[in-house]
Amino acid sequence: MVEEGQLLKELKVGNKKAFSYLFQKYYKDMVLFGGNYLRDKSRCEDIVQSIFLKLWGDRENLIIETSLKSFLLKSVKNGCLDELRHTEIVHKHESYVEIFGDMNGIETSHYILYSELKVHLNEALDKMPDLYRKVFEMNRLEGLKYRQIAQKLEVSERTVEVRVGKALGLLREYLSDFLVTLLLLIFFYN
Repeated sequence: MVEEGQLLKELKVGNKKAFSYLFQKYYKDMVLFGGNYLRDKSRCEDIVQSIFLKLWGDRENLIIETSLKSFLLKSVKNGCLDELRHTEIVHKHESYVEIFGDMNGIETSHYILYSELKVHLNEALDKMPDLYRKVFEMNRLEGLKYRQIAQKLEVSERTVEVRVGKALGLLREYLSDFLVTLLLLIFFYN
């Protein structure tokens, strides 16, 4: 059995046999550990391979204060959590595109207008009382029906309808200045 400290020293000086030994020793355990977070073996393998690539790339400046195995397992955990966050962002983007449509094929000027509108919309939503903002986002951004929102919030459908109406009224008020500018820009660009 080779001592871990010696293996790390060999790794730091670029000994490929030491790296290969560490890879063979820990790879399978790391992939299995990743399965606690992700149910996709190939994604776990990709994460573990990336960790070993980074380990090799950073080997000269590597500082490990715990055991190597603890370091590698923590890296797998962090990699899997990053992957989960990335997946969530992808799902949010897909939902966003589903609601607002794909931006492909839209001219730059329209995209700028769209971006400006989005910024102003987010600012307006931030100003809005939570009571109205929440139902507006659930209905218009998440695509939930009034009935579904009412069940989730444990209120009547009529209450949801009123809150969405108030939210739309507040948005018209908050965005009134921007809407005039937007209409002028659309008129001059078209």
